[in-house]
Amino acid sequence: MPKVTSLHVYPIKSCRGLSLKSIRFDAMGPLYDRRFMLIDEDGNFLTQRELPRMAQIEPQIAPTAIQVKAPDMPLLKIAVQGRGGPRREVQIWGGRGEAEDVGEGAASWLSGFLQRPCRLVRFPDNGFRPVDPDYARFEARVAFADGFPALLTSEASLKDLNARASDHTPMDRFRPNIVIDGDDAFAEDGWRQVRIGEVLLDVVKPCSRCTITTVNQRSGQAGKEPLATLATFRRIENEVHFGQNCVHHGPGTIRVGDEIEVTERVEG
Repeated sequence: MPKVTSLHVYPIKSCRGLSLKSIRFDAMGPLYDRRFMLIDEDGNFLTQRELPRMAQIEPQIAPTAIQVKAPDMPLLKIAVQGRGGPRREVQIWGGRGEAEDVGEGAASWLSGFLQRPCRLVRFPDNGFRPVDPDYARFEARVAFADGFPALLTSEASLKDLNARASDHTPMDRFRPNIVIDGDDAFAEDGWRQVRIGEVLLDVVKPCSRCTITTVNQRSGQAGKEPLATLATFRRIENEVHFGQNCVHHGPGTIRVGDEIEVTERVEG
């Protein structure tokens, strides 16, 4: 039976992730995951697609704050909970909504490191971003993740990819929340629902991959792999896929070592 081998959250969207022994799911997905986001002066979200240097921004979870490190920068501390800061209109892909501005200190620190004006915003406690109803079986919501609360990837699938590729790609390039092993490569393509620990998840959509997967998450430098190889055997129309997007049914905890029970498979 497949098991969870690692768990990850990304407190600031598109910045470096954290490995944890367990993750708690709340209404929006893994706690601390993509609850903060960088925006430009027009409110558009920023990612490693245009700023690969964001990979070197490293958040850490402290009891009451997120501590942020980056090369040659002093430590930045930001409060986990909102303090009623001014609201800003932000855009993620085609959707617009409101977010809470974290303040001038964070904006100055991040603008200085990235060498372009930007601001840090927090997802509001009362915010609501719905998951695409074409994929969710019920009304579900998400914070600043691209579209779904959780991403599941497989070590067996990565091993298969790396056997085909010219360069080795580590799992952190795919920015998963849940990494599993113990089944065939790409077995997850045939799953429709799984139970992991205390959490029931619908497996709703293959994850289409972008140029962030080509960014070294330590150096912030971009290359060509794994997209070049994925395009040779994981292309559907104009997208290449790796991993599965998931929607959870409710709160609960997943731990490293938990077994994956496949409760429903794709028909046919």
